[in-house]
Amino acid sequence: MTIKERFSRTIEYFQTTFPIAETELDYKNPFELLVAVILSAQCTDKRVNIITPRLIEKYPDAASMSKAQPEEIFEFIKSCTYPNNKAKHLSGMSRMLISEFGGNVPSEPELLQRLPGVGRKSANVIASVVFRKPVMAVDTHVFRVSHRIGLVKNAKTPLSVELQLTRHIPVELIHEAHHWLILHGRYVCKARNPLCDKCGLTDFCNYYRKSRNKLK
Repeated sequence: MTIKERFSRTIEYFQTTFPIAETELDYKNPFELLVAVILSAQCTDKRVNIITPRLIEKYPDAASMSKAQPEEIFEFIKSCTYPNNKAKHLSGMSRMLISEFGGNVPSEPELLQRLPGVGRKSANVIASVVFRKPVMAVDTHVFRVSHRIGLVKNAKTPLSVELQLTRHIPVELIHEAHHWLILHGRYVCKARNPLCDKCGLTDFCNYYRKSRNKLK
């Protein structure tokens, strides 16, 4: 099977399996998603969705959050991972939005990465989800699933995975493919005990083939 055929089969399967693929983070506007993405680092979307309502009620925009001290923000997010650092990031992020971007969340990944607490993956998530930019955010799910299915080769870093995926996925589907891979990794192709019996990609999945060979 050629790499082109592998991508074609995978995309066809995901279009059927996940016809509506969206982020599981709750948000109503770019600022709320930016806050949620910063909080989601090494934290579950479920936990972030529990935290954000009270936080956003208190600080609904960059202007209001920029006036808060990290210690004040901390009280709203202390149940997430690394709350001290994230409180500082949220404070710095909102202040930079005011001082450099007129209070608006920029749409370009390069500009988003200037914000405290926003790395390449987070910037790509925001640019993809809100602004439909053809960029691929590579988290642990995307990294794992891409390797298992055989969509990437010799890709040892998230950046190399990102570049290989965006090279072969049609540009108009890249923002959606990000969610396909995440949802597949979260609910089917799990890190431990993947549910191969519920997957429609096993006939050409490298991981499944190797697993079957070990049992022989």
